[in-house]
This record gives sequence, structure tokens and C-alpha cells, in this order.
Amino acid sequence: MAKSAVREARLPEISLPELRPYEGQGLEPDGDYDGVRFEGLDLSGAEGAGATLLDSGMYGCALDEAALGRLRVLDSVLEGVWGVGTDLAGAELRDVELLDARLGGVQLHGARLNRVLVRGGKIDFLNLRQARLMDVTFEGCVLNEPDFGGAALERVAFRDCVLRRAELNQARLKDVDLRGVTELDIATGVDRLAGAVISPAQLMDLAPAFAAQIGVRVEA
Repeated sequence: MAKSAVREARLPEISLPELRPYEGQGLEPDGDYDGVRFEGLDLSGAEGAGATLLDSGMYGCALDEAALGRLRVLDSVLEGVWGVGTDLAGAELRDVELLDARLGGVQLHGARLNRVLVRGGKIDFLNLRQARLMDVTFEGCVLNEPDFGGAALERVAFRDCVLRRAELNQARLKDVDLRGVTELDIATGVDRLAGAVISPAQLMDLAPAFAAQIGVRVEA
């Protein structure tokens, strides 16, 4: 019986309207931003918990220590955003492109990501614990020490990516394609790779971790 192929992640379908420049001073809690263009703004420390971005674009904005828990980003593009310690706990991202981001210590635990493309850039210490990712594609990016502990990943693809010291404890994977990872390093939870597909070369690289997981000693 032939084995079924891994199901591919669906990409977001975004068609932004003509955006109007944002003229406010930061973000407001539970604020609604529809068809807005945020460009070159310093949103560091912004208090925008519960806000909604719909059909909007954010370009070259600073997000250091921004408090954006439960933020909803729908049918939108975020390009060239950067910052450390951005709090997006419990956020919802649906039909979103995150392009060339430079982020560190982003809190996305408990978040829901659906039809999201992360292309380019570098994200350090990404916290996706207990998050749900469906139809998410990481492409041409570097992820240093991402934490997927307890997360559910379904139809998630990594293409031409670097994945260093990834935490997979208690993660649940289904149709996760890791074959495009150019540097694959699993810190913990190698036993959670059931539901993922890897290449023969990656299997050889991970062999010591697999052996350690089941208590096999490998000696010359």
C-alpha cells in the first residue's frame, strides 16, 4: 500500500485595499484598525491588547515591549517589523504575511495561527507554547530556540529555514514538513516528531537523539 503524501500547508490569500496612513499615537486597547497603513512608526511599549487589524499593513515599525495580547490580525501584511519582548499572547493571526521580521523573545503562547506565511528575517526565542498552528509556512527564515511546547501543528511547512534548538515537548504534529530545513536541531522532544516528515539526511543527523531517546548507547 502506497503511503499518503504529507498534506501541503495552504498559503494566505491577501488582497489589500488602498490603505490610509495611520495618524494616531500608538495603538489603543480593543481598537479597530481597518484598511490602515502603519509605516516607520515606533510602537514600542504600545498598549494595544485586544485590538484588531483588518486589511491593514504594518511596515518597518518598532514593537519593543509592545503589549498586544489577544491582538487579532486578519488579512494583513507585516513587513520589516522589529523588536524585543513583544507580547502577543493569545493572539489570532489569520491570512497574514510576516515578512523580513527581526524579533526576539516574542510571546505567542496560546495563539492561533491560520494560513500564515513567515518569510525571511530572524526570530529568536519565539514562544509558541500551547499555540495552535494550522496552514503555516516558514520560508527562508532563521528560528533560534523556538518553543513549541504543548503546541498543535497541522499542515505546517518549513522551507529553506534554519531551526536551531527547537523545543517540542508535548507538541502534537500532523502533516508537518521539515524536509526543507537546512539546519535541523531539536533540543527536546525528538519523540514528538511523529506526524512529521524528514529527509534521509536529516534522519542521519538526528540518529544520536533518537538513540538517546530510547536508551541505546552508540560506541565505536
